[in-house]
Amino acid sequence: MRIAFLGTGLMGAPMALRLLNAGYELIVYNRTKSKTLNLESNGAVVTGEPNKAVDKADVIIIMLSDCKAIKNILFGKNKIIFMGKSVIQMSTISPVESIMLKNKIEKAGGEYMEAPVLGSIPQVKEGTLFILFGGTKIQFDKWSHLLKNFGKDVHHIGEVGNASATKLALNQLIASLTAAFSMSLGYLKEKSVSLEPFMEILRKSALYAPTFDKKLPNMMNRDFGNPNFPLKHMLKDVNLIISEFESQKINAAPLIGLKKILNKAFADKMDELDYSAMYNAVHPMKKK
Repeated sequence: MRIAFLGTGLMGAPMALRLLNAGYELIVYNRTKSKTLNLESNGAVVTGEPNKAVDKADVIIIMLSDCKAIKNILFGKNKIIFMGKSVIQMSTISPVESIMLKNKIEKAGGEYMEAPVLGSIPQVKEGTLFILFGGTKIQFDKWSHLLKNFGKDVHHIGEVGNASATKLALNQLIASLTAAFSMSLGYLKEKSVSLEPFMEILRKSALYAPTFDKKLPNMMNRDFGNPNFPLKHMLKDVNLIISEFESQKINAAPLIGLKKILNKAFADKMDELDYSAMYNAVHPMKKK
């Protein structure tokens, strides 16, 4: 099986490497060629034209930043031919966007599935991502063996659009939990209250989420470099989530406040830092 892998950024590169290590033949494309060099040294064929990657492949895996990037690559000047091709879209996009891609690709003679993932770079490297599959049962049975290279937990959520919706619902929790934890930590720091008993109680309570301990050192040291998930992508997802929730008459007022926090962090040039850098916007450093 030849796989065209489109998008080798923070998540895409280690995902593609797992497929290479599993023995798959990969043709990779990324707009910034330097992000493909490690894959090339590990046996991938690199091309500067996505249509050439697709032409030589049986299945196309997409791991790009957003739907705009996907449309530019798939339906721009590249003249990609989808006839007889299988497309697995793994980026975080809205259900409406995913269904739009499905309709366009199927009209062009291809088949389309969505498979967004929950997890970040450490989980990619460990092969412990959660994969959310949207498509038919036949498609799921056919392609789940390939997706299990990224994680054993491959869940058939339902038809196209359902997996994208589930991913947005999960990402809403990531953003909201991080913001809520930032507020509690910032408050206790300002009150000069020891964090040890707070964390000890929290860990034993129903309020606890493992992400709190994962992000605690970043927040306490205000060190948000080497991101597994940059703040700019969290802002993109929150915008998607607000739009989707409001379209379903879900009151997204808490997320409106969170969006303001992320916009402040973005304006303060934290966009390339880990998303937990929102702590700096929630609890700004005092000016000396």
